[in-house]
Amino acid sequence: MSLPENPLSTPVPEPASAAQAPMAGAAAVAMPGWVARGHWLAVGAALLVAICVASLALVWTTHQRLRVLEQELVRRQQTSQDQSTEARLLARQAHDAAADASAKLALIEGRVAESALQRTQVEELIQSLSRSRDENVLADVEAALRVAQQQSAITGSPEPLVAVLRQADERLARYNQPRLERVRRAVAKDLDRVRAVSVADVPSLSIKLDEAVRLVDDLPMLAVPDRRMAAKEAAAAPARAASAAASSAADWLGRAQSIWQRVSADIWAEARSLVRVTRIDRPEAMLLAPEQAYFLRENLKLRLLNARLALLSRQFDQAQSDLAVAQSALERYFDRSSRRVTATAELLRQVASQARQVGLPRPDETLAALAAAAAGR
Repeated sequence: MSLPENPLSTPVPEPASAAQAPMAGAAAVAMPGWVARGHWLAVGAALLVAICVASLALVWTTHQRLRVLEQELVRRQQTSQDQSTEARLLARQAHDAAADASAKLALIEGRVAESALQRTQVEELIQSLSRSRDENVLADVEAALRVAQQQSAITGSPEPLVAVLRQADERLARYNQPRLERVRRAVAKDLDRVRAVSVADVPSLSIKLDEAVRLVDDLPMLAVPDRRMAAKEAAAAPARAASAAASSAADWLGRAQSIWQRVSADIWAEARSLVRVTRIDRPEAMLLAPEQAYFLRENLKLRLLNARLALLSRQFDQAQSDLAVAQSALERYFDRSSRRVTATAELLRQVASQARQVGLPRPDETLAALAAAAAGR
């Protein structure tokens, strides 16, 4: 596209001839409008070119900026990935280090606990070595008293407490310290209180129960006659008749009288073996079959053995119950006029009266005196 020439720079035409004057005037009149339109077209074209150049420059600049931004983003993404990898590696290393630190800490805590225990033991050892003789005596007496108290509670016998209190009194008397006189007085009071307690003598009661069990087989029952007593009386009758015959054997009348007495004694013994008169307060005792007598005796033995086991295990209530059942069986089914039944009943009565639960006294005064003496050091 060619631009119109600048009218100012166009050479001025020479004046034309007279013939051409009217045509030149007309051209001169039409010339300024065309020139103006060309001028504006040139300005518009220039502006358009300037806008295109500016647009191209802006596009190029934008493209350069986008390229720079893209490179920056790529660089930052690569940096972030490197940092993430490094952070993951550092985290794994930190986890491993934390695990190692935890293991070392647990090992150190164990060693610290062991050291604390050893320190405590050493302190106790030093304290025990630094105690005086009196403190050792007080500690030994207190420990012996507590052990004896436990043994007495287990066995139900005051003998362990009596033995320990007696030994403590003798030991304190050997030291002869004024500060221990209060402890000696408390030991004497507790010793008197423990000695005054009457507890059940379990060994002797067990021996009595064993004797009663042994006598059960020989006890006469109401429902079963005692054959041995009848045999003894039958044997005693001929003896009496023989003695009477010896005194009157001088004449024939004495011989006849002795024969009559011997015959009458045999008849009386036989009659007594067939008929027996006995007072029965409880009729059910006579309803007992002879073959059931064996089981009755065995049940009585079992009751007595259960009472013996209850005494050995310090279950006095159970022992009292078994003894009451045994005494009731003796009174109901056995002949109370027999000496053996009476002796067995007396044994059971003695055992029942002595088999009582008695609370053992505690050596509280001695323990309090020991604590006061130990606190006053």
